[in-house]
Amino acid sequence: MIPPTTVLAPAPPLIARQPIVDHRQQVIGYELFNRSRTATPNPAASDVLLVFTALSHVGAEEIVGTKLLFVNCSHESLAGGHLDLLNPAQMVLEIPPLGHAAQDEVTARLPILAQLRAQGFRLAFGHSVLDGAYAPWLQLADYIKLDMSALAAERLGVLVPYARRLSSAQLIAAKVETPQQHESAARYGMQLFQGSLFARPAEVHTQLLAPAQAHIIELINLLRQQAGTEAIEQVLKKDAGLAFNLMRMINSAGMGLRRPVNSFREAVMILGLRRLFRWAALLFTATRDGGPPSSVCQKAVVRARLMELLALEAGMDADQADHAFVTGLFSLLDAMLPMPLAPALALVGVPEAVSSALLQGEGPLAMLLTLATACESSDDAAFDHAARSLALGSTQINGAHLQALAWADHLADSL
Repeated sequence: MIPPTTVLAPAPPLIARQPIVDHRQQVIGYELFNRSRTATPNPAASDVLLVFTALSHVGAEEIVGTKLLFVNCSHESLAGGHLDLLNPAQMVLEIPPLGHAAQDEVTARLPILAQLRAQGFRLAFGHSVLDGAYAPWLQLADYIKLDMSALAAERLGVLVPYARRLSSAQLIAAKVETPQQHESAARYGMQLFQGSLFARPAEVHTQLLAPAQAHIIELINLLRQQAGTEAIEQVLKKDAGLAFNLMRMINSAGMGLRRPVNSFREAVMILGLRRLFRWAALLFTATRDGGPPSSVCQKAVVRARLMELLALEAGMDADQADHAFVTGLFSLLDAMLPMPLAPALALVGVPEAVSSALLQGEGPLAMLLTLATACESSDDAAFDHAARSLALGSTQINGAHLQALAWADHLADSL
């Protein structure tokens, strides 16, 4: 039996979203909450989980579509570097107040906040930013949330004009739970609203496939050593979790690419070593609580290598062989994730040839997949039919299968 290469997380992250609406109750954005905080006591790690979810799903209809995404942050995580991976145009970073707003501490954190805003991120603050101690932050505010459950009407009458006089921020009436609170906020001219009166936070079903931690560490080490693209590509190829998460991210709308990325090599070249390092470090934090090994993921890795070798034996070019590898690797994605294969593939953004093979059973990649699965199941009839269609002999096929098994064994031994 091939040793495990990938693990599945025992439970998906408990991420919820709540809409923020305008005066016509049209959604302008969603706030993302981490409801797994009891299992993630480190606030920076909790933020990483939220950001990784945003990174993998921003632009996806199931979370935000084209709306803004408000992400709660901690000061510990703001300088962590993983925000470099996100598209600032769609992100609003919610900045918490300091426990004790000493003037020197407020001033010390100002450069980080200013840098994030200069990068294109919008910044949101609670109404405590209107306290005198936070005056240096106020000019950076794009949004200010006023807690309707904590502020009396007379207090709103002071804070709203003050905020408008000293900042250009849009004001959000937060925690609006009753029609009376909504009317009060509107009376003071507030035009953005959030709270249970409009919608309660709804759980988001995230898809996060956890790679083996040893593989992530191996990737991180290669990136720190500025290894070549080929070495990095080999690490990605041997772990379905790494491959899934990278292709999910690179093809998300948040990356803003004009066309889908179809190969690991292209993904590495587009991201570059620095951003890929950030991503790997982020993935390591977000998936460090892995579950038991999955034989499904083991099978996917062997199948991918076998299909790549068979493609080359059948005279296909390097790009087709790479697509064959991707087809094999993601052919069991529905078993790795709790969802059907079609929407799972849509998350990754595979080439049309791969999609046709996996969903319609069409094209030469589909025949390679049939041959690979026949090798696994000892289905002689399917084996003979696929072999004839691809003009491959038994010696070629068996040799490729042995090479694929040996390759997987070698990968496992290197851990």
